[in-house]
Amino acid sequence: MSTPSSASAPAVPHPSGLTPDGHSHPEHHNGSDSSHGHDDHAAHIRLYWAVGAALLVGTVVTVLARHLEFNSVSLTVAVALFIASIKAFLVAGYFMHLLTEKKTIYLVMVTTVAFFVGMIGLILWSNADLPRDSQYKTHYVP
Repeated sequence: MSTPSSASAPAVPHPSGLTPDGHSHPEHHNGSDSSHGHDDHAAHIRLYWAVGAALLVGTVVTVLARHLEFNSVSLTVAVALFIASIKAFLVAGYFMHLLTEKKTIYLVMVTTVAFFVGMIGLILWSNADLPRDSQYKTHYVP
């Protein structure tokens, strides 16, 4: 008696997404249940290339701005910080995926502010407490 070969039998997808041998083969899915299609993947790649090109342009602008003579040091620092801030936003927002993690970022920021306020409060609260046999320094050596 001959048994049918598994190679000749058509693959019927299991409702759980697993094959009868218990393995997942995403290439057998028809794509309707997939949340990430080929077009979505290509759009992400285009976005990363666009952000990379913007960073390259920002680097060129930084180098060119170095050769410009500004009227003041403050203006020079402001321009440099502006360019650096845009580039840092692009890197953190897109390459580090922080634009999609808003709840987590806000939680970390609120926690940081709470600890900062608490530490400043402790410093101000203990400012009047001096160790025994000590006094405030009244003269300073410049």
